[in-house]
Amino acid sequence: MARDQLQVLNALDVAKTQWYHFTAIVIAGMGFFTDAYDLFCISLVTKLLGRIYFHVPGSEKPGTLPPSFSSAINGVALVGTLVGQLFFGWLGDKLGRKKVYGLTLMLMCLSSLGGGLSFGKDPKSVMLTLCFFRFWLGFGIGGDYPLSATIMSEYANKKTRGAFIAAVFAMQGFGILGGGIFAIFVSAAFDARFPAPSYAEDPIRSTIPEADYVWRIILMVGAIPAAMTYYWRMKMPETARYTALVAKNAAQAANDMGKVLQQDIQEEQHKVDRMRAGTTWGLFSKEFAKRHGLHLLGTTSTWFLLDIAFYSQNLFQKDIFSAVGWIPPAKSMNAIHEVFKISRAQTLIALCSTVPGYWFTVFLIDRIGRFTIQILGFAMMTIFMFALALPYNHWTHPDNRIGFVVMYALTFFFANFGPNATTFVVPAEIFPARLRSTCHGISAASGKAGAIIGAFGFLYLAQSPDPTKTDEGYPPGIGVKKSLIVLGVVNLLGLLFTFLVPEAKGRSLEDMSQENEDDGQEETSV
Repeated sequence: MARDQLQVLNALDVAKTQWYHFTAIVIAGMGFFTDAYDLFCISLVTKLLGRIYFHVPGSEKPGTLPPSFSSAINGVALVGTLVGQLFFGWLGDKLGRKKVYGLTLMLMCLSSLGGGLSFGKDPKSVMLTLCFFRFWLGFGIGGDYPLSATIMSEYANKKTRGAFIAAVFAMQGFGILGGGIFAIFVSAAFDARFPAPSYAEDPIRSTIPEADYVWRIILMVGAIPAAMTYYWRMKMPETARYTALVAKNAAQAANDMGKVLQQDIQEEQHKVDRMRAGTTWGLFSKEFAKRHGLHLLGTTSTWFLLDIAFYSQNLFQKDIFSAVGWIPPAKSMNAIHEVFKISRAQTLIALCSTVPGYWFTVFLIDRIGRFTIQILGFAMMTIFMFALALPYNHWTHPDNRIGFVVMYALTFFFANFGPNATTFVVPAEIFPARLRSTCHGISAASGKAGAIIGAFGFLYLAQSPDPTKTDEGYPPGIGVKKSLIVLGVVNLLGLLFTFLVPEAKGRSLEDMSQENEDDGQEETSV
């Protein structure tokens, strides 16, 4: 039987777009700006770390990070993120969204500073210290996923809820863009102040001592947006849906949202008190499996498959650009100029495809729906991956490299105007309030498991040896070709699992999660 909707929740559902909506987007979104900056800026400086700490005197090529360290530096933050998503997702449902919201920012801020201050008596010690801080950085970032998504979904109205949640996530694109732009600025400034010859001209002087400051500055700046947002996060009231439906305090919910919406709202404690045990089933119950088991399978599987492809592309795009010759050979540049070239390539991709893709989702998600966008995104990513992989030798020819970059950029566009945004939005809409943060954390952690597989797997495949070279002197890139084929198959699987995910466009959170159904069943949580 349907239960009457609480007035405070109905007021949120039908509220016109107001200033507090945009304030919430900025407060939550700055966390995601920081998340993306911190996670992806490491890919800009990994080659510089190899030049500084692992140069072999007399070698014909600049120093590179050993595969073990390269994997660890990229992967440890993802492991931390996965753990943080599970832990903070659960904690957000137990203690409330607001109580743990500031803690994630503090972790990100302190860990960003710690990573930039990594020191040691030898290169191995420096890398291990960096890995330690990047784990805790990822742990804080992980908490931001379920908390930001849940808070934004519970603040938004049902008409534009998808756009608001997607706008928070779209700040990730600006974080990637901001990281690239700042790295360009820092590397250009150091290159102008401390000019150095290329590696081919002078292997020793091509990596100046001041280069050690470059990567540290780039990593530490990630603490600034996190610190700037902390005060405003602490000023946000707890969401009404947590206060009323989980904490069972209708008076506090009405008071908090009355101030936010600037209107009088009835407390209706009697409605909260009448809520029966039939809606207290837990995550590990038969009732949850019956109502939301397939939904959770859909959100976890699609996010898992998406992140295998998305993080492979993002973390190692510099290797792909090098393979097709878009970034010059390392020995033709000095250490800092190489950072400039890599940063410029990432910035162009972010500016032309990543950021527009996110905002296409923001503008269209409440018009055409989550399901349509996710199907379209996975389908186009599949097509472009196979179009790049099957005629790979064609794309690596010098005359066709620009075409390769354009098509590669389009995969980023349809990832963000597609499943990279929708997999974040949907888990915040379809589960009950008392399990919403937990289920979003589980879904996000599944995605990070895919990211870890993608990061480590792509590193292995992309570094597999190329036994031959063509007459023109460019490698056939067997490792990269295999990787692109695998990613195409992964995207196709993501498309198929999308059919397990329900459409939430225009529906209230209580309708989607079936919290307004009172079937009188006894509690079955275990």
